Amino acid sequence: MAVFYENLTTGLRRKWLRSTFVVALFAVVVVVALFSVFIHSYYFVTVRTGLEAKARTATDFFAAYVPRTYDDYYDSAYRYAETFRDADRIELQFIDRDGSVMVSSSVITSGASPSPSDITQALETGGTSSWVGRRSTTGERIMAVSAPLIYADGEIIGIMRYITSLRLIDRQVSQSVLVVIAVGIVVLGIVLALNVVFTRFFIRPVGEITKMAKRIAEGSYGSQINEEYSDEIGDMVSAINEMSLKIAQTEKMQSEFVSSISHELRTPLTAITGWGETLTYSDCLDEESKRGIDIMLKETKRLTKMVEELLEFTRMRDGRFTLHIEDIDIAAELEDAIFAFREILHQDELEIDYNNDIYDMVVTIPGDANRLKQVFFNIFDNALKYGREGKRIEVYIGMVEDYIIISIRDFGQGVEDDELENLTMRFYKGSNSKERGSGIGLAVCEEIIKYHGGRLELSNAEGGGFQVTLTMPTTGASVDNAES
Repeated sequence: MAVFYENLTTGLRRKWLRSTFVVALFAVVVVVALFSVFIHSYYFVTVRTGLEAKARTATDFFAAYVPRTYDDYYDSAYRYAETFRDADRIELQFIDRDGSVMVSSSVITSGASPSPSDITQALETGGTSSWVGRRSTTGERIMAVSAPLIYADGEIIGIMRYITSLRLIDRQVSQSVLVVIAVGIVVLGIVLALNVVFTRFFIRPVGEITKMAKRIAEGSYGSQINEEYSDEIGDMVSAINEMSLKIAQTEKMQSEFVSSISHELRTPLTAITGWGETLTYSDCLDEESKRGIDIMLKETKRLTKMVEELLEFTRMRDGRFTLHIEDIDIAAELEDAIFAFREILHQDELEIDYNNDIYDMVVTIPGDANRLKQVFFNIFDNALKYGREGKRIEVYIGMVEDYIIISIRDFGQGVEDDELENLTMRFYKGSNSKERGSGIGLAVCEEIIKYHGGRLELSNAEGGGFQVTLTMPTTGASVDNAES
């Protein structure tokens, strides 16, 4: 039960946290991505716009005041580059119409012939053009803006080009993105923490309700859940409590009815059995009459057994069932049951194959010998009813760690797999069963085994047939010389 409750609450909590975390993570990723695009565009557009404005201002000045001769243009460009005030962060280049650098504020690039697209485009279109790439000598990311020097007649005498490093821009963009990512991580942490607190308040009542509902399903009818909630959960708690009380009342009425009917039937059945057995010794009856009385006695015994099973199960459900616990040799009790039932099986031409893996040990368990024999007899009786065509019953007893394992298998048709879990329910006999009976034999067996701290498992055996496996704890084992 604790494992079931833990799995339920853990599963709901995990699903809730996963779903909310995924949504929050998606939102943070989208925000970070959009911010990264925005901040990148903002900085780069700002830098490009500034360089383009500076280039246009400078080219307009040159077009207005610098003579058109090449020598004057060269001298003016040389003086302008020497006095360029932003040389520490921007490189200024004057490029001729062939694309070669005539003058540069950087000695390294003087005389070079760069071929980025901004130069070609400025020469071809006569408009300002920009380019982002890497410097061929150092691999550094740079931005370049090229503006043509155009005179009044439309002639392009050269290109004024501004180049700036993007190292600081990239660093600033990266830092901004990292800050946003850090904020996103903090937001995710807050969302996760809030959801953990929320799920504790939400999952706890759901887990308690589920735990109590499971107890009610297992037979604790009348159990109540504390009504401490005023919302929809409170309505559900009230409904479950009411259902539990009604089931308890119905169960009590049913138990009282079964107990009353069973007691009422015992007296006439006892009288019928007694007079029937008396008549069997009479010499006044012919063979046909004796045969009829034998049939009457057989059916009376069957009905008496059903009544006893009903009474037994009613005592179990009402808590009036008692066990006389003592340490017993479980293998010896099983063998006594086999010996007592063997003759009945022989009459129906069934054989018992008995396999004892602990024959050289005395293994004791705390139990009630009579109740356990009742379990063995019920299982043997079921094997006789439903496995008659198999002509064989296999019985095995062994030990695994501190538990005794007993399996009883017939070679009949077995049962449908989807009906296995219903076989220990009261009055359930299976959809294909044609045998007469109360349908509570296995339910009684399961209750007795549970009282012994063990479990009863039902399964279809490999290769055909039906198998009942009993697992019960031991109190110890001692080696016994089988030959002594």
